[in-house]
Formats: sequence, C-alpha cells, structure tokens
Amino acid sequence: MVEINDKEFEEIISQGIAAIPNLYQKHLQNVAFLVEDDPTPQQRVKLNLYPHETLFGLYEGVPLPQRGGGTKLLPDKITIFKNPLQNASRNLAELKENVRHTIWHEVAHYYGLDHKRIHELDRPPKNPGN
Repeated sequence: MVEINDKEFEEIISQGIAAIPNLYQKHLQNVAFLVEDDPTPQQRVKLNLYPHETLFGLYEGVPLPQRGGGTKLLPDKITIFKNPLQNASRNLAELKENVRHTIWHEVAHYYGLDHKRIHELDRPPKNPGN
C-alpha cells in the first residue's frame, strides 16, 4: 500500500488524463473528473458489488453511441477512488499505472468501447528513445 496526499494524487490524475490516447482525448467533451476517497454505499449497490469487491473508478453518464446524436446539458462524470487505488498499489510507480489504467478504462466507457477494445488500446505510451 502506498499513501500520498491529495495534492500529489491530483497530479497523478492529471498525468493519467494527459495519457489518454489522442484520438479519444481530443473528442472528450462535457466530462467532469472527480476524486473521492471511496465509493459510496449507493454506488456499490448500483453496481451490485460484493463486500470483498473493490472499485477504482466509475463512469456515470450516457455513452456516446447510445445518445442518438443528442447532447446533454449535464456533464458525464468519471470518479476516481483514491483509497482503493492506494490500497492496491505497492509503490508510487504502480499507483501511477493503476490510476492511468483506471482513467483510460472509464473514458473508454464514455465512448462505449467494450472491454476487449479497451484492453487492446490500453498500452502505456512508449518513450521515443526506447
């Protein structure tokens, strides 16, 4: 388990948002990113989570393909849960990777991607010098 303060965690969130593949990042509109310590009991019930199951992130909204061309006034919401991510991470590097993966996973739900496509696209960015 790794513990960091809220400001450090928000910086990791910013890095994770910046790591969203460009094709998807440039079309991301009207989405609010929030950080909460833990999922609420209502969120856990809504997702039918068992007591031993954890949740790193949650997309709440209507995926783009299901909108039928309509727009919404209220933003979609992606919540990242700090405590479960910290508890699942052995060090800072692993925490950063878990956050990056969680953000991408939730953004992919915004686009209506299935899990197979999410995992195909979920590759860390390569360093140009490597």
